[in-house]
Amino acid sequence: MKIARMFGLILALGFSAAFAQQELSPEALVRKVTEDVLESIKNDKALQAGDRSKALALAEQKVLPHIDFREATRLAVGRSWNAASPEQQEKLVTEFRAMLVRIYSNSIDAYRGQTMRVQPVRLAPGATEVTVRNQYLRPGQQAVVVDYAMRKTPDGWKIYDITVENVSLVLTYRAEFDQVMRQSGVDGLIKRLAEKNQPASLRPRKG
Repeated sequence: MKIARMFGLILALGFSAAFAQQELSPEALVRKVTEDVLESIKNDKALQAGDRSKALALAEQKVLPHIDFREATRLAVGRSWNAASPEQQEKLVTEFRAMLVRIYSNSIDAYRGQTMRVQPVRLAPGATEVTVRNQYLRPGQQAVVVDYAMRKTPDGWKIYDITVENVSLVLTYRAEFDQVMRQSGVDGLIKRLAEKNQPASLRPRKG
């Protein structure tokens, strides 16, 4: 799925836990950590070649601590979120998180040669939500415009949605999730996500 792969690429250029404690502005955080991640990929041939174990390690270190998976899942699930039990909500967050990590780890090989440009952000005093706009650049290709929707939490600024060329990650999955839940409810969505997150060799065969 092309759009899922693109989101995977953007997620990989995420937010490092090492800078969360420094209370950097959202703009500065995006710029600093993106540069560090791109440099890591540039200097690691195994990452460039798509080494899954290294990609997962990079995700755990650089990306996952700065994504608000609960808020992202809540928005992706939509109105059905409030109808889900606390246990169902936790399962949804777990499976959605696993899905995004899987997309990321399968996309790491496409980063070679990329650079980025972070647009200036006007952050009002006391603001708790902001959008950081990036442009991802590759020689000879049109820039990819990416918006990071972020909110201030007790643990620092975290991302809860990504919009690539006006296509929202949350809204993209909401349409898919709505369809599944209309057919089989919240438990059906949890089951569908769990099946997608299984290794291909363990997935149920169709037909």
